[in-house]
Order: sequence, then structure tokens, then C-alpha cells
Amino acid sequence: MEDETCDLLCLDLPHAEAVRTALPPVPDLEGAAARAKALGDPTRLRIALALATGGPMCGCDLAWVTGLAANLVSHHARVLRSCGLASSRRDGKLVVYRLTALGRELLAVLGVPRVHGVHGVHGATDTVATEPPVEGRPDRRVDLAGPVVA
Repeated sequence: MEDETCDLLCLDLPHAEAVRTALPPVPDLEGAAARAKALGDPTRLRIALALATGGPMCGCDLAWVTGLAANLVSHHARVLRSCGLASSRRDGKLVVYRLTALGRELLAVLGVPRVHGVHGVHGATDTVATEPPVEGRPDRRVDLAGPVVA
């Protein structure tokens, strides 16, 4: 099909009017559009996928996992947070990000491939607990900025 416009102007007025009145007004769609736009960026989609795969992670972990600078991860995570796809909490000097239920649902709808069962590295000993343990994921962390803390 070369030209994707109708050659004949016709209108099924009752059907078209029913559909038009059923649509929400444009301002009511802004939140959904912002969420779609947020995950439309490959970097944010990768960060969201990392959170869906690994569970809650601090910005340092997300930067390492995604291969991005920490300030770039922070910027993209803020966009995900602003449209309700992620949340964050401060834990001392760390900011821990987590995907919201809405974020997980939207990823599922997109059909993004996901690695299952990745929850931390077992056997690490030079770490500090930063949050309550998640089943199958040790609550251990390495402090790369300073001496090993136990």
C-alpha cells in the first residue's frame, strides 16, 4: 500500500462519534504519555529492566550494572520516579531505587525480555548491610570508595 489515506471521504458518523466521545481528553492522557515516553528511551528502559531483574539497587549498583555514569543514572532514575515507574529512598549516604508495581506492569506489557532469579552475589564477605535482606539475595555491599567495612 503506497498511499495510506482514503481515496473516498466517508464517515460512519454514529460509530465515529461514539468512539470520539469515549476517548478521554488530552490532559487526562498526559501521565500515560509521560510513562510511555520514559520507557521509550533505551537508557531508562535498561535501568528499569535492571531494577525489575535485580530488585532494589543503589545508584552505584545501577551505574555499574548499566555501564553508565552515576550522575546519568540519577537523572534517568529521576525521570522514572517522576512518572511513577520507580521510587527511591535514602539509606544513609546511599539512594536505593526500586521499580514500582506500575513500572513492572508496563515492562510486562512491553514484552521486554528479562533475566530471572538474579539477586546478588553469594559468598561475598567484605560488605555492609544496607537494607533488609530479600529472600535469595544476601544483604551485603562492598564500599568501593574507601576501606572495606564489615
